[in-house]
Amino acid sequence: MNHRTTLCILLICFVFKGCTNDRYTIHYRTIDREGLPFSPEYNSQKPDMPSPALDRSGREVVLAKLQDSLYTWFDATVENGDTFDYKSGLLGKGNQLLADETDFPAFARRGIHSDWELANTKTITGRSVSLITVDGRPGRSSGAGFMAADETILSVIAQDNHTVKNLGLTHPDLVRPLFHLWNSTRIHASTNGSKPVNEKTELTALIYNGHEVAVHITGSRGWQESIFNDEILGTGHIEIRREPDSEEMEFLKQQYKQLTPEQFEVMKEKLTYLHTGEMVLFYINRYGFYEGHTDFRADPVTIAFIFGLRSVKELHKAANGNLHRYFTSHFTFNPE
Repeated sequence: MNHRTTLCILLICFVFKGCTNDRYTIHYRTIDREGLPFSPEYNSQKPDMPSPALDRSGREVVLAKLQDSLYTWFDATVENGDTFDYKSGLLGKGNQLLADETDFPAFARRGIHSDWELANTKTITGRSVSLITVDGRPGRSSGAGFMAADETILSVIAQDNHTVKNLGLTHPDLVRPLFHLWNSTRIHASTNGSKPVNEKTELTALIYNGHEVAVHITGSRGWQESIFNDEILGTGHIEIRREPDSEEMEFLKQQYKQLTPEQFEVMKEKLTYLHTGEMVLFYINRYGFYEGHTDFRADPVTIAFIFGLRSVKELHKAANGNLHRYFTSHFTFNPE
């Protein structure tokens, strides 16, 4: 192979990003897990180590805080695992890396949607986008709905895709911390359940990019069916919160001093608190769908703030300088 041919191959790989198929832009530091307490072991000392991180074998590990200020590590690697199906009682990891390559080949390859592909999308998983929209509205396949009454499936996907681009991230970047949380809590539930009552501990937070992220997960009776023609189901409630530090709070107060106290509180709550369900995690990675303006929306700006993926200044800029308007406006522009 001559030098010119080699350069051509490298150029093709760069343009199409097809050689590594890496959909993440955020990469982790490597740590040595030797001697670290992994669940169900724990200790009272918070290790001064990066979380999340990779161990030397490439597994994704995160540090968690338990009640009584105890700390433990979890192997929370995002990967395709055994079947996840509430109906059949199968509680594996599911397909956490699966992307809808048939409908969105650019998205599956790069982790971000092509505007052209979205504008020309007529069906997703064999269902018309108009039918998915109808089923996804409040009072149809679920009481809360998957999007607001004035939103469509494509208007929501397109606007969130635009926001993720502005953040300089990919959809897999944003769902990765949520899967780390989900995987950690499932491991904890399985190991904690076998302990005597007096030894049980509650997982209260993840330590993520230097922040303490408070978490609370509860189940519900039955399950929610998917609006797509897929196997994704949901039954749980995931609540996540991170309070801004003093520097972040000062920035928000300075930039948004024109808001009333009520408006400021609405903006702050939407920036710092997230309530969603586990099916949305699979939706994000598979379709780039965070749900519309409903009670279960997993807003990409909120995810980026809570898990420290972007600074509050960067989030302010990505929202065109108006986080309040961003959080309170519905996505009604349809790219079709």
